[in-house]
Order: sequence, then structure tokens, then C-alpha cells
Amino acid sequence: MKRVFYLLLALSTGGAFAQTGDPVRGLSGRVEGRTYISPTGYFRIAIPVLPELGGSITDTENVVTFQDSFNVHVSIGVFPQDATQRWELSTRGLKDYFAYFFDTYVMPDFQNAFPGGKVESVGFSETVMGGSLIAYTLLPGGSMFAAKSSILGGDETPPVAKRGNLIFVRNNVIYVITTELAERVTERSAYRKTKAEEDEILRDRLVELARRIEFTRPATPR
Repeated sequence: MKRVFYLLLALSTGGAFAQTGDPVRGLSGRVEGRTYISPTGYFRIAIPVLPELGGSITDTENVVTFQDSFNVHVSIGVFPQDATQRWELSTRGLKDYFAYFFDTYVMPDFQNAFPGGKVESVGFSETVMGGSLIAYTLLPGGSMFAAKSSILGGDETPPVAKRGNLIFVRNNVIYVITTELAERVTERSAYRKTKAEEDEILRDRLVELARRIEFTRPATPR
């Protein structure tokens, strides 16, 4: 499962979509009305962006990214567990397995894409999605909204993006949801949130997204 998460970083812009139910060209999945259906059939979700706000969708077989022109950047990755990953889960337990998965597959790709990226904090919840890891990362130059905050000059340092990441398992599939706290960048000097307030905002958004997903049981993993 090498570099499975890189697409969550790379997919930031995509095709605009219409509310009429017309197919979106270039998508691996499909759009029906206001619902996105993954190409694997593992899940469907009400689209969290609006076309009139510049909403766009980009996807591959395993990752979909939703973004608008204002403050939404959300990626959902789905990765079926092979025999090795199922064994890791059975021997480690949920808490240690999610930490292992995040440290092995997710964070290294963040750091490769955005040098200096680091984990600000991480925690485990027994109640969210039947057990999940929530990690907060700081990514220098990793904002999808930097162009909205200012025009960077040659000597201006790119803003440090903060993203929340939620990892859980459903039907032998690992789900990785990530979202950026856009206000941290777009509000510039007016921004006054504390770390605790940032964490609460991101956590609420991630949990809301996860609870909006309609899961479909896939075929037995190989």
C-alpha cells in the first residue's frame, strides 16, 4: 500500500458539476443529482460543495476531492485492506493500528509534499465511527486557499495550512478523510482562533462528513 495517500494531497482542483444530474466528464465515479457515488461502490455522499460557489470534484478509483472557491477542501480516500492490513489490525487493535497506518502511509506523504510538515496533535476516539484516529497536521505551503488570502511576493513566506484527518475502518475498508481549516489562511490578520478552538472546528467538520457517508459493503477483499 505504498504512497496510497499522496492523491489526497495532489487532487485539489477538478471539473465543475451541475445540479441537473448531467454526468461529470473525467470522473471515475459518478454524480446523481446532489450525490457523489464512488467508482468502487464503497460509499456515496451528498456533495459538500456547490457549483455556484465554484465547487469542483476530482477523483480516482480510491480518492475523491471536493473543493470550492471559498473555504471547502475535503478529500475522502478508501483503501481496501489486504490480508496484511487485516492481520495488522487484528494484532494491534484499533488504536495502535490507526496510529501505525497514519505514521506509515499518511504523514510521510504530507512531509514529502510539504517539507517541514508535522503532526500538531493526535488522539483516538472510541465513540466516533466505532473507533477512529483524529490527527491535526501543520503543513508549510500546504494551503489550497493561499491565493485567496494574498498575492505572495518573492520574499513572502507561504502560509502554514492546518488540516484535520480522520481515519476509521468500515467493512474491511480504511477510510481517510482530510479537510483544511481554510479560515486560518483566508482571514489573515483577523484570525484569532486558539489551538483548542481550531481542533474543535476541524473535529466537528470531520465527524459531520463521516456521518453523512452512506457505506456499501464491498466484495470480500482478496
